[in-house]
Amino acid sequence: MHSKIFSATTIGVDAHLVEVEVDISFGLVHFYIVGLPDTAIKESSKRILSALKNAGFRLPAKRITVNLAPADLKKEGTLFDLPIAIGILLANQFLEVSKEVIQETLFLGELSLDGSIRFIKGALAIAFDAKKLGKKRIIVPKANMQEAALIKDLEVIGADHLVELIGYLRGEESIKPAQSSFDEYRAACKDVLLDFGQVKGQQMAKRALQIAAAGRHNILFIGSPGSGKTMLAKRLESIMPPMSFDEVLETSKIYSITGKLTNNSLLTKRTFRSPHHTISQAGLVGGGTYPQPGEISLAHHGILFLDELTEFRRDTLEALRQPLESKTVSISRVAQSVSFPASFLLIAALNPCPCGFFGDKKRQCVCSRQQIVKYISKLSGPLLDRIDLQVHVQSIEYDSIKTAADTQNSAMLYEKVVVACNIQEKRFGTTSIYNNFMTADQVEKYCILTPAAEVIIRKAFDKLNLSMRGYHKVLKVARTIADLAASDEIDVAHIQEAIMYRSLDQYLEKENQ
Repeated sequence: MHSKIFSATTIGVDAHLVEVEVDISFGLVHFYIVGLPDTAIKESSKRILSALKNAGFRLPAKRITVNLAPADLKKEGTLFDLPIAIGILLANQFLEVSKEVIQETLFLGELSLDGSIRFIKGALAIAFDAKKLGKKRIIVPKANMQEAALIKDLEVIGADHLVELIGYLRGEESIKPAQSSFDEYRAACKDVLLDFGQVKGQQMAKRALQIAAAGRHNILFIGSPGSGKTMLAKRLESIMPPMSFDEVLETSKIYSITGKLTNNSLLTKRTFRSPHHTISQAGLVGGGTYPQPGEISLAHHGILFLDELTEFRRDTLEALRQPLESKTVSISRVAQSVSFPASFLLIAALNPCPCGFFGDKKRQCVCSRQQIVKYISKLSGPLLDRIDLQVHVQSIEYDSIKTAADTQNSAMLYEKVVVACNIQEKRFGTTSIYNNFMTADQVEKYCILTPAAEVIIRKAFDKLNLSMRGYHKVLKVARTIADLAASDEIDVAHIQEAIMYRSLDQYLEKENQ
């Protein structure tokens, strides 16, 4: 006997339909699985037979052949356990399901030996594309039910055990489709955020972070150890606008395919990723035999913090150049090419020299010029050119510790960020485009300078030897500063502040000379 049901697999963040065909025939007793399965799928025969036996089904001693079509599409993971098991029951006529239900349904799930249905990777990504694949219903493990239920107009059935699911398919047992309210879920998942009010002094650094949050500008902190670079970076999330429903879906899809979306923990707040400097290039940008997202994709719509920037391998840092511009990362292998989204806000921090105290007001640097040049040379000009805001963070003075009256908290900084974000939403007609994402044509259209500001940027272009990218970066930052001040035009004060944040790359270039 023969049966066919439908499942799916993910390549990158996209789902692809897989037909699970099962044939039961006389011959030597054997369990074949064909169709480019990986090792986990090949091993599924043992899990499936044990699960069916413990669920009360005694299979006849026949040859079982399973085909996962299309045969040229590589399949991986354990999510095909459940569809193969259901296909075997249909082929053996232990189960009858209407052709209409089969045609409309995707089956996903890993089986335990006792018949329990376990959590799988990629349920949200597959549910997101289910309608595109022509399906109205998806059957998933109960542990994946809430994430899949985020997708509207899709019937999501969650089951804990194979016996429970078979009872549902026979009409003997009722399983209510999952219901999920995004607003209620986000309200239940609120966490107490770190606040800028806990940071004494550092007004310039706070201002730079406010600009970064408003326009999604990448930022570099240079300062001696203990000056507060990490403390400032960790508090940036507290002044960023909340994630939209689409942003939550996009980010949660990435975490779903990597198996990090457990315990129904949908990502309703912006992620903060802080990889160690020993991370490999594949770990940062993504890779592997079966390409998986790296840290830059896990930071999608969130923050990527690279502390001790010069301690990262140079080739690892250079791999960031393309994703910083395109907001995606492409990973090519012999068999396939996969793209992952990588629209992240980069915060980088480093010491100015090996000892960490070059330019510090309190302690004297003991490094030679040669040591400083070697230390700084790990950062290339093209990489620095892609960082919009470069801020020197000085060690704090005792008087600043005791002075609390002028301390800006997150709520105060957030007020102007909201103003700037609302202006950008009206300008671009969407919440997903920020000033830092503007194209060259949009820069010419929206970055309107007053005559006095035009004179200043002309002088800065020659004096700072700005590239065309650097010139556009200055204009984009100035546009954000003007938006924070609710100004239609970019005036002298706005362009001067934007230029001030480009001064450190020139300092680094001089050290290399």
